[in-house]
Amino acid sequence: MTDLNAVLDTATKDFDNSLERLFRLVRIPSISTDPAHAEDCAKAAQAIVDDLRALGFEAEARKTPGRPMVVAHYTPKGAARNMPHFLFYGHYDVQPADPLNLWKTAPFEPTVRTDKAGIARMYGRGTADDKGQLMTFVEAARAWITTTGSLPIKATFLIEGEEESGSPSLVPFLKANRKELSCDAAFVCDTNMWDAKTPAITTRLRGLVHEEITITGPSIDLHSGMYGGPAMNPIRVLSKVIAALHDKNGKVTIPGFYDGVADLPKATKKQWQSLKFSDAKFLKEVGLKEPAGEKGKSVLEQIWARPTAEVNGIWGGYTGVGTKTVLPSEAHAKLTFRLVGRQDPEKVLKAFQAFVKGLIPRDCKVTFSGRGGGSPATEIPEDNPVIAKSAKALKDEFRRDAVLMGSGGSIPICRFFKDILGMDAILVGFGLNDDAIHSPNEKYNLESYRRGIRSWVRIMGEFGA
Repeated sequence: MTDLNAVLDTATKDFDNSLERLFRLVRIPSISTDPAHAEDCAKAAQAIVDDLRALGFEAEARKTPGRPMVVAHYTPKGAARNMPHFLFYGHYDVQPADPLNLWKTAPFEPTVRTDKAGIARMYGRGTADDKGQLMTFVEAARAWITTTGSLPIKATFLIEGEEESGSPSLVPFLKANRKELSCDAAFVCDTNMWDAKTPAITTRLRGLVHEEITITGPSIDLHSGMYGGPAMNPIRVLSKVIAALHDKNGKVTIPGFYDGVADLPKATKKQWQSLKFSDAKFLKEVGLKEPAGEKGKSVLEQIWARPTAEVNGIWGGYTGVGTKTVLPSEAHAKLTFRLVGRQDPEKVLKAFQAFVKGLIPRDCKVTFSGRGGGSPATEIPEDNPVIAKSAKALKDEFRRDAVLMGSGGSIPICRFFKDILGMDAILVGFGLNDDAIHSPNEKYNLESYRRGIRSWVRIMGEFGA
């Protein structure tokens, strides 16, 4: 216990330096989906490697067909064969910062602002998702090594560079390095707390399928005065497809879409109801009033336990300043499907494609991105002993019980950890619902970062005791 208190003290005293190290990483625009930022992704990976090597890790940036994968190992001197060994996962890549005009400060120049209530927040792309979160691992390890000369556990770090673009290199990498990466369990820091004062462990994650469609009508763009009326407009067809995705009760209309979706267990539903979550407050914070999902399902249930079909972007024709009287040759849309339970990503994708084809008129054709794939949902048993010990450590830090909750997001690697490496993933994160991840003015509370570092110090100590 003396060591733990000393390590916590080190983490607290070194916080300003920890913040600057995070800011150095945030300043690198490591946007994995954009080929123009390939060098930035390599730079971010190497920065993490250098940081971990300085702490005594064996670390390197491994090449993949896409962005580099950071792999690092730490084994304490004289470690017993049965010393707990955990993998710590995060990702250094970030979402594009567009639209830039909506940012109050430059997205890749992190800035701290304190509001009237005295709450300090750091702003910048990646501060919360996921650079700020993954650096809580690194800084907790730094505090242990600085104070005691060693970690209390064996540790493997796996820091990915393609999470925000679908993790195309991940499965082959895990399969090729199965023996090296298999541990007792994996810790993932890419999730939220229940609220700013209450820690949480996420036990449910939705799966994800991406698709992009292009509907083509006439062979060239047409003058709307000459052809408007007799010529089929691809935007009109696309609008019909999108409008047909949901019925009046918010349910997805794709045949077979709900195969593998089970009703929420009564005990789980009761636990979630006890959280006294306000649907109205949740929507009001983003300028909305009415839940738009399935009728009869609470907002928490819609986010944590129900699948979705969403349009993420549509375009076609002239979108510049002024007017151009044109019927476009093509119309496009990007869509994602969040999956739950035992939904099969490939089956959902094929069902959607068949659904779209059935709505395309004779004079038009549809093509799909051809990427395929996707990730299934993940559910982690709440009686897992690693969850119990982690919850104890979190309670020691926050003086509150950790909430066992679901998440509307998708972290594909969690299912792959189980299916490929044979270990459960324990999701402990310190983000908040208002962090605006993937949006302009993304932020991370300084207190989230500070308590995150201290929490991982405690979790490492709990398993090393």
